[in-house]
Amino acid sequence: MNLLIAGVVLWWAAHLFKRLAPGLRQSLGGAGYPIMAVTIILSVVLMVLGYRGAEGAIFWGRDPMWVGINNVLMILAFYFYAASAAKDAKIWLGTKVRHPQLTGFSIWAFAHLLVNGDTPSFILFGGLLVWAIVEIFLINAQEGPWQRPARAPFKKEIVAVVVTVVVTVVVMGVHYALGVTPWG
Repeated sequence: MNLLIAGVVLWWAAHLFKRLAPGLRQSLGGAGYPIMAVTIILSVVLMVLGYRGAEGAIFWGRDPMWVGINNVLMILAFYFYAASAAKDAKIWLGTKVRHPQLTGFSIWAFAHLLVNGDTPSFILFGGLLVWAIVEIFLINAQEGPWQRPARAPFKKEIVAVVVTVVVTVVVMGVHYALGVTPWG
C-alpha cells in the first residue's frame, strides 16, 4: 500500500508543482520538463506496482450493471480527451467545458470507483479524482475568466468520434490482455 500512496502523492506533487511553486518551476527552465516527465513516469510506475500488490477492505464488487455504466462513462471520458486535442478551434464539447481533459480524467477516475469498491481503489482512483478537481480549481483561480474557443469544422467532430471509438476498443483490449474483463 505504501508504494501506491507514494505514487499518488508523487503524481500530485509533479502536477501541482507548476501551480503551487511557479517561481521555482520557472527557475528550472527547460530542464524542468524532463524532471517533471521522469517524476510523472515514476509516479505511474509506483501506482501500478502499488495497486497490483495492495490489499484492503472490499466494500463492493464488480456488478455487471456498474461495469456497463463504467463503460459508457469511459466512452464519455475518451470523448472529453478528444475534445481537448484540437489546438485552436475545438469540437462542440470543447466549446462548452473549460477543462475537457481534466473533466475526462475525472470521469475516468469516478467510473473506476464504481466498479472497484476496495481500499486500494479508493486511494488510487479517489486520490486521482480529487487531484483533478483541485487542479481545475487552481487553474481557474490563477487564469481568471474563460474565453470560449472557436468551434472547429464538423469534420473534426467526426474524427473525434472515430478516435474515441478506436481508443475505447484498444483500451478494452489492453484490459482484457492484462486479465481484467472490461465488459459486464
